[in-house]
Amino acid sequence: MLDNLIFLIVAALGIGLFVWQIRKIIKNINLGREKKISGNTPERINKLLLVAFGQQKMFKRPLPAFLHAIVYVGFLVINIEVLEILIDGIFGTHRALSFLGPVYSVLMAVNEILAFLVILACVIFLVRRNVTKVPRLTRGPEMRAWSKLDANVILITEIVLMVALFVFNTADLKISQQAGEELAGSFPVSNIFVGVLGNNVGTLELIRSVGWWFHIVGILAFLNYLPSSKHFHIITSFPNVYYSKLEPKGQFSTNESITHEIKAMLDPAYQVPPVSEGTEPQKFGAKDVDDLTWKQLLDAYTCTECGRCTDMCPANITGKLLSPRKIVMDTRDRMEEKGEHPAIFRPNHYQKMGEERVKTTAENTLLRGYVTPEELWACTTCNACVEACPVNIDQLSSIMDMRRFLVLEESAAPAALNAMFTNIENNGAPWAFSPSDRLNWADNLFMAEKAVS
Repeated sequence: MLDNLIFLIVAALGIGLFVWQIRKIIKNINLGREKKISGNTPERINKLLLVAFGQQKMFKRPLPAFLHAIVYVGFLVINIEVLEILIDGIFGTHRALSFLGPVYSVLMAVNEILAFLVILACVIFLVRRNVTKVPRLTRGPEMRAWSKLDANVILITEIVLMVALFVFNTADLKISQQAGEELAGSFPVSNIFVGVLGNNVGTLELIRSVGWWFHIVGILAFLNYLPSSKHFHIITSFPNVYYSKLEPKGQFSTNESITHEIKAMLDPAYQVPPVSEGTEPQKFGAKDVDDLTWKQLLDAYTCTECGRCTDMCPANITGKLLSPRKIVMDTRDRMEEKGEHPAIFRPNHYQKMGEERVKTTAENTLLRGYVTPEELWACTTCNACVEACPVNIDQLSSIMDMRRFLVLEESAAPAALNAMFTNIENNGAPWAFSPSDRLNWADNLFMAEKAVS
């Protein structure tokens, strides 16, 4: 009874702390502008199944995709045993799901095989990050010490949790054998290590108890680490994919107020809808996180920091400052600086680097405080980053909104663009030629053909 009470207290604290962090994250996401995303439910569900559950875009890189699939499927299946541990902890039972009979044996066997494969996959991931040092996982100013540490903590934690599970199962098997009983379930991996343990029943029970408690408490601790980690995408990727953009990638959004003005210019009878009393005029573009939409802020919490977007960015490849991954990570850091900082473990990088940031700008906003105009204007709007992202983050939409602010609110476009704008206004075309001279090339071509003939 005392063990059950302790378990309930530990579980309640772990789950309660996680819910508290999630509420703070939701508040941060709600800093963004309202954006209605609805309709096309079948298409959205199809995308959710293919991209989020099926990890369709991961398989463009077969090796990491295969390893990630092992960890992902292992995570899903191992949760069955976690559910059993929760039931046992609350009600004081032992192997509560064993009533499933042969099905239980299959589940436990698959569970153990996957747990072993998860350990192997995590070891390979650690080697890729720390020995071979895959460039996209390590390079870039956004990949600070915390980002590298975070990835290693996740992988090591997953290995330790799987080992604790094997310790529990192995000790449980040994105790059953000592008592001349048959333990429900099939444990192909744990059976290999049964002989390693001694025969002292008291020691075996202690090992079993330590393995059981370490596994479930470790899971609760890891659950509360997620909001501080890039691994939080295992939660946010599903709604993020469901609400992802369905329009063609090259189709940009329009500003509603500008659209009304243009319609009024073209049609004198057009009536511009009145602005509701007390409503603040909407900015042209985005200067800070509250100028972005809630979906763009959800993108920031969904970033896996895998670097596929930056790795495929032609601007970044040619040595320019733009890194789409940095744009997304900057958005998350600024959002937490302006809103609530739910991360218990992750430092708020820009609060730590505040003095360095003040040297370059006095503005404490996303644009210029975090992201420089030089980064934004390096973007070619090719959508390579959007296409590469395995969780359908739309990096380009944030880049374009900040560029719009530079152009429409500050008139801070590069000289070449300002020249083009002037030509369009004066000549109706991007070129510095009078409209009356526009067909001169045709006249010249006609005269040349006449001369030849």
